[in-house]
Amino acid sequence: MIPRLDRASGRPAGASPPPAASPPSPPAHEPPPERIVAPRREPRSRRPRARGRRPRVGRVLLVVLVAWLAFLVATPLWAVSTIDKVDIEPEGGQQPPQQPGTTYLLVGSDSRRGLSEAENRELGTGGVGDVGARTDTIMLLHTGAGPDLLLSIPRDSIVDIPGRGTGKINAAFAYGGPRLLVRTIEQETGVRVDDYVEIGFGGFVNAVDAVGGVTVCPRERMVDPRANLRIRRGCQEVDGVTALGYSRSRYVSTYGDLDRARRQREVISAIGNEVVSPWTFLDPVRYWRVNDAARTSLRVSEGTGPVALAQFGWAMTRVNGTDGLTCGMPIADQEVNWDEQRAEELLTLVREDRTADIPDELCTPTGLAGVE
Repeated sequence: MIPRLDRASGRPAGASPPPAASPPSPPAHEPPPERIVAPRREPRSRRPRARGRRPRVGRVLLVVLVAWLAFLVATPLWAVSTIDKVDIEPEGGQQPPQQPGTTYLLVGSDSRRGLSEAENRELGTGGVGDVGARTDTIMLLHTGAGPDLLLSIPRDSIVDIPGRGTGKINAAFAYGGPRLLVRTIEQETGVRVDDYVEIGFGGFVNAVDAVGGVTVCPRERMVDPRANLRIRRGCQEVDGVTALGYSRSRYVSTYGDLDRARRQREVISAIGNEVVSPWTFLDPVRYWRVNDAARTSLRVSEGTGPVALAQFGWAMTRVNGTDGLTCGMPIADQEVNWDEQRAEELLTLVREDRTADIPDELCTPTGLAGVE
């Protein structure tokens, strides 16, 4: 019989598969294969790191920052320490009782102190020295719980001057300086004056020029030879000389001294805005000039320190009619006689630190009822 073959394996059908072949074993004495080791790479040469570079930069920046902060703090402290001081305490302590809030008396005198003859000619002020020693500007600045208030008192207001009888309020300054003026104002208003700030013609010009000029917005073209002023209508930037003329002029406007007081408040508020501008604190030259102008231009009451002056400067930026109130003393006519009823209502709210309750009819730019 012929055996049948399996087609797939080629073996006879039913035959057992052959045993699997085992792998050949290496010879008994053959050495193991050598281990192949990759050649060792030489480390790359690295550039030596500048040790301490970042710490040194950090220390330099820290020193610069500390020096800058010291400059910002020391400069006004030095300036305030050298400002002329005046005594405003009345004899015998005759003052109104303590009142809430803080009230400053701001006086713009016609002092020519520090101005040469040439500068007086340029400014159109005439004379040299403390000619007359009167006040062109009298304002009360009140700060407290409500909006800041800047209240102009017309310099020709008819009042009782202690020891001098009836007269114009600015005559009190000529008779007895800041002390008699403070006493007169406290007697007439019942408002206690906490701090006194005075600036003369030359100081006014220096203050404007120190901040690089201010923006004013005349309502009409103004040409006033007496104030050495020639200015067009509309908002524009002016220097110290023009700003002084703009603040002094009273002969070319409808309401004379009342319009002048409004322009004075406008310029003073503009100076305050420029002083607290970020550029003042970022520009060391400008910062120095502002503080030097304050040092050489102001006289303040004894006891008025850096904090009080800083509060004063900040408040002056918030009496532009938007963030605060700017008013003229309520008057009955242009002679200038106060409107007793309206003035007392306004001053009562100031004494009680309730400036938020002052109605529009008591706070007008000219002080006249219904007149802007």
